[in-house]
Amino acid sequence: MIDRLNSTLESEAFSRFITAVILVNAVTLGLETSDVVMARFGGIVHLIDEICLLIFILEIAAKLICKRLKFFVNGWNIFDFLIVGIALVPGAQGFSVLRALRILRVLRVISVAPSLRRVVEGFITALPGMGSVFLLMAIIFYIGSVMATKLFSDTFPEWFGTLGLSAYSLFQIMTLESWSMGIVRPVMEVYSHAWAFFVPFIMVTTFAVVNLLVGLIVNSMQEGHSQEEGERTDAYRDQVLARLEAIEKSIAQANDQPTQK
Repeated sequence: MIDRLNSTLESEAFSRFITAVILVNAVTLGLETSDVVMARFGGIVHLIDEICLLIFILEIAAKLICKRLKFFVNGWNIFDFLIVGIALVPGAQGFSVLRALRILRVLRVISVAPSLRRVVEGFITALPGMGSVFLLMAIIFYIGSVMATKLFSDTFPEWFGTLGLSAYSLFQIMTLESWSMGIVRPVMEVYSHAWAFFVPFIMVTTFAVVNLLVGLIVNSMQEGHSQEEGERTDAYRDQVLARLEAIEKSIAQANDQPTQK
């Protein structure tokens, strides 16, 4: 019974069913934000939401029955357990904010879709290398913030009056959000050579460090994909070898039968 239940949970059809439930639940959670929709169809929307939650609870319960404590060995199972558990938090008083986190149930599609899992796993694998890059960026931002505060704080205190304001302004410049007309050109009207500070800062942070982060994530994803392909190749090779051994045994048995007669 448990083996049959486990095979059902791991089947592709069940995975597609859960994905469909997640998408339906995402739509209902979005509809709950509309006063017009809730005024006319609030009962139906809440009913569908409760049915989706019941399906998620039954799925988690079935996995716990099949795997027991081994359920918590898999990180994705823990992720699903926490996401579904948040939906069970009561919505009264101070827990209303946690109830708003029900929308996190949509993230369950990550644990169901293998392609999305690879993306997240690649990102997590890249975190150690990203830590070094973030440290480098923090150093660059600190140096840039100190320089900008000393250079421009007297004339532009709203942007560079303190170390924190300078860091925030430099972050806006790094994201290229209204950096030219919004900050740099007004500063250059007073300090004509200010471009000598801002342009190298953009070149280093936006085009070098940020792309380095992207490269780390992409490289990690490629390594994970290559490892997965290698595991598939090894599994296929083992299957082929097993079939060849079975064929050799059957041929040997067929040759031994006439001899015995």
